[in-house]
Amino acid sequence: MGSGKELLLYVVLCLLEKCASECPLGFNLQDDECTDNNECAGHPDPCGKYTKCINTNGSFYCHCLEGYSNIRGAVNFTGLDGQCQDINECSVPNKCGHGANCTNTIGGFKCTCRLGYANSSVGCVDINECNEAVVRSEEICGANGTCKNLNGTYWCKCDKGFTSFGNDRTPCSALDCNTFSADILPSQSLGGLADILSMMRNSCLALSNPTTASGGRSDGEALLEKLFTATDAILSPDQLESSEDVSGLLGAVENSIRVIGPQLKRNRTRIETNKTDAEIAVQRGQTQPTGPVHLSSENASLDTDWSTAAGAGAYPGFAMAALLSYKNLERSVNGSFEELSGLKKNGVDPLFQIFSRVVSVVVSNPSPQNLSRPVNITLRHLGTEESSEVSYVCAYWSERGAWSTDGCYQQQSNTSHTTCTCEHLSSFAVLMARYPMKHTFGLQLMTKIGLIISLLCLILCILTFKFCRSIQGTRTTIHLHLCVCLFLADLMFLAGISQTQPVAGCRFVAAMLHFFFLGVFTWMLLEGVQLYRMVVLVFNATIRPLYLYLTGYGAPLVILIISAIIRPGGYGTDEHCWLSLNDGLIWSFFGPVCFIIILNIFFFIITVWKLAQKFTSLNPDLSKLHKIRAFTVTAIAQMCILGLMWVFGAFLFEQGPIVVAYIFTILNSLQGALVFIMHCLLSKQVRDEYAHFLSCICTPEKKRYSGFSSTNPSSSQSQASRSGNNTGESQI
Repeated sequence: MGSGKELLLYVVLCLLEKCASECPLGFNLQDDECTDNNECAGHPDPCGKYTKCINTNGSFYCHCLEGYSNIRGAVNFTGLDGQCQDINECSVPNKCGHGANCTNTIGGFKCTCRLGYANSSVGCVDINECNEAVVRSEEICGANGTCKNLNGTYWCKCDKGFTSFGNDRTPCSALDCNTFSADILPSQSLGGLADILSMMRNSCLALSNPTTASGGRSDGEALLEKLFTATDAILSPDQLESSEDVSGLLGAVENSIRVIGPQLKRNRTRIETNKTDAEIAVQRGQTQPTGPVHLSSENASLDTDWSTAAGAGAYPGFAMAALLSYKNLERSVNGSFEELSGLKKNGVDPLFQIFSRVVSVVVSNPSPQNLSRPVNITLRHLGTEESSEVSYVCAYWSERGAWSTDGCYQQQSNTSHTTCTCEHLSSFAVLMARYPMKHTFGLQLMTKIGLIISLLCLILCILTFKFCRSIQGTRTTIHLHLCVCLFLADLMFLAGISQTQPVAGCRFVAAMLHFFFLGVFTWMLLEGVQLYRMVVLVFNATIRPLYLYLTGYGAPLVILIISAIIRPGGYGTDEHCWLSLNDGLIWSFFGPVCFIIILNIFFFIITVWKLAQKFTSLNPDLSKLHKIRAFTVTAIAQMCILGLMWVFGAFLFEQGPIVVAYIFTILNSLQGALVFIMHCLLSKQVRDEYAHFLSCICTPEKKRYSGFSSTNPSSSQSQASRSGNNTGESQI
C-alpha cells in the first residue's frame, strides 16, 4: 500500500519536472530549444521615461540617461524598484564659470555670458566698454564724465557739479545746487524753510561731487522722510504769513524732490505725513522712456506719460514724475486772486474760494513750462456746491505769488471732482467762483433811506427812555441800552459795511458790528429774564444796574475777544466788513443768537403760562396783570422782528435770490421804527409824557406861568393822583 502511494507521487513529480524544464524564466521555447527573451524589445518599455534598457541572458536591467538619476539611488534597477528624474546641474556652484549664468534644461543645462561679458574659447571674459566706446567714437559718460571700466560693467565718474541721474552708467548731467541757497529765503522768520534748504544743499553738493563709484548717493527714502518732516513743522501753525513764504516753500519742496528722485531705490515710493501726501515714480535705463504714468492720492491724481515727464533727454537714462498734496495749505493761499480776470458773468466779478487741496506736480523734465503735450490733473473738491451761480476754475500758483489760469483749462467737472488740463507744471488747485448778487441802485437806496429812518426812530427811543421819569425802572434801562446797541450797530452798518479798504479799518468795523449786534440780543435776553422775574417773584423783581451792564456788554465782549484770538483773519472779507463765512467764524455770532432766542422762548412760555394761571384765579389786581401781559406781548414781538431779520441777514453776504436781500433790507429799515412804535407810541404813559411835553412847547408863556401859580386844590390833587398812577414799573 505504501509503495503504491510513493509510485503515484513519483509519476506526478516527473510530469511536473518535464513541463518546467521545457524553458526556464527569461527564455522562450523555439524549435524545441530554449532561447533568450529580449525584454527590452517588448512594448511598453519596461524601464519608463528617461531610461536605457539593457538586456541580459534570461533577464534585463534599467539605467538612467545622462542628466537624470534614479530617485532611489541605485544605478541599475528594474521598472519595479526605480524611476529617473532630471538632475539640476546648475545647483553646483560656478557650474559655468565666472561671468556666466547657468540655465537648467531637461536632461542638461546651458551657459550664457552675463551682460558685460563675451563668450570665448576659455569661457566668458570681461568686455571693456570704455575701449569699445572709444573705438565707436562715443562718449558713453558724456562730455563731463570719465568712463571707468569694472569687471563686467563700467561706471561714469562725473566732474564736479555733474551727476548721473539714471544710474552709474548714464551720461553725466549738470546739477544746480544754487537753488538751495539761503539767499532765496522770502523772510528770515521762516526758519523751518532755512533748515530744508541747508539739508538739501548738502545732499546736492554730495551728489554733484562724487568720490566713489556710488556717485555720492545717500539713502533717498530717509532723505525724503526728513524733507516732509521739516515741511510738516512749517505747516503746523496751519497758516503761512505771506504769499512769498508760500512760494518759497513750494519751490524748495519741488527742487528737493528733483534731487531726491535719483537717489530712490524703488521705482514707486509713497510717503504720507500729517500735512503732506506724496507718490513718486522713477524709471531708469531707458534712453527714451515710454508708456503712461498714473499717480494718485486721496485728494488728487495725475495722468501723463514718461516721454512728457522726461523731456528732451536732458537726463539720459532717467525719468521721474511726482504728485504731492498739501493737506492744509489752502488756508494760507485762500486769497491772492488779483491776477484772475476775464471771468465776469452778467457784468459781475466772481468771489473766489479755494475748493480743493493744493497739489504740486514735479517731473524730471528740465522745461516743465514747455511740455510736449498737456497733462491731466484731477482734484477732489473740499465740499459740495450745486448752485447754478457757481463755477469751478483750474488755477496754478504763479512765480509772482498769486493764482493764475494761464495755460490751465477745466476739462470736466462734477459735484465732487474737477479735471484740469495744463500745458505747464506747477502747484495747482480748484477755485470755486461764486457770482454774488449785483446790488441794484434801488436796493442800495432803500437800504440807506431805511437805515436813516431807523436811526432817527432809535434816537427818539433813547431820549424817551432816558428822560421820561414816569417809566423809569429795570425794564426801561434794558430798552435804553438795547436801543443804544442797535443804534450804533446800524450806524456802523450804514457807514462802513462796504468800506473794505484799508483792511485794518474794515476789520474794526466788522468787530464792532459783531459786538453791538450781540449786545442787542443779550439785552433782549435780559428783558426775557426780567419779565420772568416780574411774573414769578412779583416782589423785588428789579435787577441791579451793575449786573445788567456786566451781562449786557460783558458777554458780547468776551465772545468778541475769544473769536478775535482764534480767527483774527475772519473779520472782514473782500466784499463786506463782516464775519467771514469760510472758516466758521460766523457761528461766533449765530451760535449765541440762536441760544438766546431759544432761551427767551423758554422764558416767554413760562411767563405766558404763569399769566394764564393768574387770569384764571380770582386776582383783584387785574391792572398789573394787564401791564405785564402787554410787556410780554411787546417783548415777543420785538424778538420776532429782530430774530426774523437775522434769519434773512444770515444769507445777505452769500449768493441768494434777490427777494432775500429786499426782505432783509425792509426788516432792517423797520427795526428802529417798530421798536419806537412798540415801546413808545403804544405805551399810554409815554404818550401822556409826549402830550405833556408838546403842550409845554405849544402853550404861550403867560398861560403857562398862570397855570403854575394856580392854587386850585382840586387841580393839585388831580395832578398828584395822576402822578401816582403813572409810576410805571415800580408799582408793578
